[in-house]
Amino acid sequence: MIKKKNIFNLFILFLIIHAVIWVFIPSLTNKNLPLDTIEALAWGSNLEWGFSKHPPLSAFAVEFFFQFFNNQDWAYYLLSQIFVLISFIFVWKLSREFFDNKLFSLISVLLLEGIFFFNYTTPEFNVNVCQLPFWSIAVYYTWLCIKENKTSSWIILGFFSSLGFLSKYLFLYLIVSVTIIFLYHAIKYKKFNQKYFIPIIIIPILLSPHFIWLFNNNFITIFYGINRTGLENANIFDNFINPLTFLLKQIGILIPIFCIFLLTLEKIKKNINFKDKKLLFLLAVNILPLFLVLLTSLLTGAKIRTMWMTPFYLFLGLLLTYLFKENINLKKLNKFFISFLFIFLLSPSIYLYVSLTNENKRTDYPGSEIAYLIQNKWDKNFVNKITVIVGDEWAGGNLSYHLNSRPKWFSSLDNNLKKIEPNAGFVYVGNPNVLKKVCPGEYGVIKPIGVCMIGIK
Repeated sequence: MIKKKNIFNLFILFLIIHAVIWVFIPSLTNKNLPLDTIEALAWGSNLEWGFSKHPPLSAFAVEFFFQFFNNQDWAYYLLSQIFVLISFIFVWKLSREFFDNKLFSLISVLLLEGIFFFNYTTPEFNVNVCQLPFWSIAVYYTWLCIKENKTSSWIILGFFSSLGFLSKYLFLYLIVSVTIIFLYHAIKYKKFNQKYFIPIIIIPILLSPHFIWLFNNNFITIFYGINRTGLENANIFDNFINPLTFLLKQIGILIPIFCIFLLTLEKIKKNINFKDKKLLFLLAVNILPLFLVLLTSLLTGAKIRTMWMTPFYLFLGLLLTYLFKENINLKKLNKFFISFLFIFLLSPSIYLYVSLTNENKRTDYPGSEIAYLIQNKWDKNFVNKITVIVGDEWAGGNLSYHLNSRPKWFSSLDNNLKKIEPNAGFVYVGNPNVLKKVCPGEYGVIKPIGVCMIGIK
């Protein structure tokens, strides 16, 4: 039996080991950062209040780290784990509001290792990982707003909800769910809380720079998101096939966490008390966002991609533990901890195996070598620095990241020339056959990309 005084220490130890594993293994096995991380770094080299695919916060985060660590790959794996660990911490903090026994809180967090969103996919810092801390913080302060109604909690809720939305628009599903929770309380207790207006005021103010950018850029990010759902080519059958596919995928994703949890139970028997405010809250923050996503797919035929659901299950372990806490024998948790340890070690082992045996991954791309060759050729032909990279996010973003001059990345120079200094050094990367015909400067091929260099001789 674990001593109560040691449980928090075990939680901290879990956080440290989790972070060390998921920083060390990808740093050891990957030659290059993953696609979405390079994409965010490309955007970060030329910060705006939005980008063609997503709102700006993931780019802000990686660029902040770049200012300290430059092109050290391990730093961005660490950044990703910092975001994951913050989300775990706030799951723990909320669980402490629900349990007197810290062991229940520990179980609530450890169960999350049964969902691959919180381990296997986390080395790739992207908009999905970027949402995690803001999702967990928003849920935690939603509870505090209900419980304590402090003005500071309402301000924090509005602030971090804004950051979550600036990470990815899908965060809107949590904002709507939280709004429904507050409306439910207002209707049930027949009392309107004037503090509801605090986040209502804060969120539009903090989002206004992004909304202005959206308007000035023809809502390009929104249309990208719509296109990713396949709505342009949707038909009536998609309203049934896509929601069903979505549900089946969610069941598949959650099988490990349910298997681990079942090992904690002596019996599966529960009379649900719908008058329990804590239970109702946990049901709401777990089920409402999922239901709204499913409803969207049912009504529109939208295809919901699996990775989009990354933050939605952060509090599933807490819900399961709270719902069945009377059925958990805390004196017989050996099977649970053994199964947890198995999953905890299995996930990085699979990642390590795939990284070492599969040689056709994005993370095997020779980004630093290509940058080195381009820099050498540039130094032989031009006297100024490379300050502008033009190309797609992958090839161009890798150059922007790996070159020491940290050039700004652009997908194209259309309407962007006014942002560029007169003596800028340009490197275009792209299709070799196309660039060879149009390059007015030094042309070459570094497989798999063509390179066109324009600078001052």
